[in-house]
Amino acid sequence: MASHDDGNGCPVLDEYLIRAGCAFGGEEGCIAEARQHALAFLDQAEADYPLSVPARTRDVTQLVVSELVTNACKYAPGPVLVELRISTHVVDVVVWDSDPTAPVARAADPDRIGQHGLEIVKAVTEDLFIEQEPVGKRITARLALAAHPAAPRGRPGRNL
Repeated sequence: MASHDDGNGCPVLDEYLIRAGCAFGGEEGCIAEARQHALAFLDQAEADYPLSVPARTRDVTQLVVSELVTNACKYAPGPVLVELRISTHVVDVVVWDSDPTAPVARAADPDRIGQHGLEIVKAVTEDLFIEQEPVGKRITARLALAAHPAAPRGRPGRNL
């Protein structure tokens, strides 16, 4: 699969099967709504393309969406934009907010309660790109669609 640089150091795949975006105002309930949007997106990808999205990828996608949207709602005034993209190999979760300050994972502290979101996202994703925009920032979290190459849906796999 080919990719190119978006000019800010973030590789962009040339062959996404589908992309979907939505905007949230930061109101109560928008984090749960963003997670539901992510699940609906993955369901649509499976319905429209010969993909099988493993349960772990579904769970991790929801976790990443939840953490990134939570941080955006907590620290940035204004809207939060979420774009989901899927190829045959990866799911990209892209979150834009109006605060230009790039998040930084904090040093490990066993006594700290909360503020582990970026650490969690870094631990469960293949890649994480943080780009400052003319207004705000864009964070792209890339997740592997499957840990191992899988047989196309509807065809049995082989054990070797």
